[in-house]
Amino acid sequence: MVQSMEKIALFIDGANLYSATKSLGFDIDYKRLLKDFQGRGYVLRAFYYTTLVEDTEYSSIRPLLDWLDYNGYSVVTKPAREFTDSQGRRRVRGNMDIELAVAAMELASHVDHIVIFSGDGDFRSLVEAIQRKGVRVTVVSSIHTQPPMIADELRRQADVFLDLVDLQARIGRDPADRSGRMQETPRFLERRTAPPPADESDDASDS
Repeated sequence: MVQSMEKIALFIDGANLYSATKSLGFDIDYKRLLKDFQGRGYVLRAFYYTTLVEDTEYSSIRPLLDWLDYNGYSVVTKPAREFTDSQGRRRVRGNMDIELAVAAMELASHVDHIVIFSGDGDFRSLVEAIQRKGVRVTVVSSIHTQPPMIADELRRQADVFLDLVDLQARIGRDPADRSGRMQETPRFLERRTAPPPADESDDASDS
């Protein structure tokens, strides 16, 4: 996928990646993920994007973000927007697409290869713009979920598509290893690229 001396930047759409791996039935070990890509080239930056709700219901994500921040990742967050819908139900929305896209364009002139962990079709134009700068783009998501997490237009635009199923053995968390903050499984606000589970039908989208 990459040449040994390539400069690589990783851009992780936290909620989208979480939704994909949850559908596939495994958790990411972010220490193993970073180590795997460091073995493929020089990782200049590894960004992790997610929105946050100032509510104890979602506090399980904070230990993960703390661990990432101290272990080689640049964590980028912003508050999610809360509102009440027409039926009086509390909804939460958050989106980090713009933040991710701006950072990727800014860094494109400093790297040879950008890896985007997301299946969101909104990133197709971003991928195309990065490619025009002479930078290769790999997209990491999955076609093995129902429906597929990867948008067809994004998969077609990418130079390389990596399926999470094929990466699971290298970056998946060992189910027997439950120690450490890194191993805590956060609850995300998920972008609804697939029908929501019955018990989470009131959650709204995130990127």
